[in-house]
Amino acid sequence: MSAPVESGCTPAMSNASVINQKIPDQKRRSFWLKHLHQWHWVSAGICLVAMLSFALTGLTLNHAAQIEAKPTITRANAQLPAAVLVPLQAQGEQAEDNPALARQPITTGLRDWLATQMSLRIGSQAAEWSRDEVYVSMPRPGGDAWLRVALKDGKVEYEKTDRGWVSYFNDLHKGRNAGVAWSWFIDIFAVACLVFCITGLFLLQMHAGNRPATWPIVVFGIVAPLLLALLFIH
Repeated sequence: MSAPVESGCTPAMSNASVINQKIPDQKRRSFWLKHLHQWHWVSAGICLVAMLSFALTGLTLNHAAQIEAKPTITRANAQLPAAVLVPLQAQGEQAEDNPALARQPITTGLRDWLATQMSLRIGSQAAEWSRDEVYVSMPRPGGDAWLRVALKDGKVEYEKTDRGWVSYFNDLHKGRNAGVAWSWFIDIFAVACLVFCITGLFLLQMHAGNRPATWPIVVFGIVAPLLLALLFIH
């Protein structure tokens, strides 16, 4: 009499089933690894130079008291011709009577004259108008500048202060008086840094099984600044 056939799966069938279950998991892992690595290196490329610059200026800002700065001051004086001065006097009179006109850009005639005669490029920022003078404040990264036009006699005074390259990059770090374009750049750079850090976190999670020190190091990076802030900042 022949031996009865045992019911159930053979070891070969069982192994095949396990392999079939692992294949989707491996594909899913490969998919996420591929895309995370792609976003990680793209964001790293976008923010690499800016991140190095911001790290360096973080050091210079932290040691600003030890970094000596010697401001360079440039002054210039000139005399407006009557053809340019008269329209300014009329606008000054209007501003005196109407406060809404007291914050207006300088006239095109004055802007062109300053560019031609004094090599000054004045933008469209608002000037302070009154019956006696027109005053333009021109703060910028790493320095400051101002222009004053006396409307009684047409005397022009200009002063520029330059605090050096360290101050210039420090102000760029803070976004101080750097304009709209630089403000947009900081926002885009910040988003790229977020993408870089978040994709890095997911990559840490996916590789953590083979790197036991991953999460202790991450926890240390979180706890260390918190402890410093709680214990030493008052």
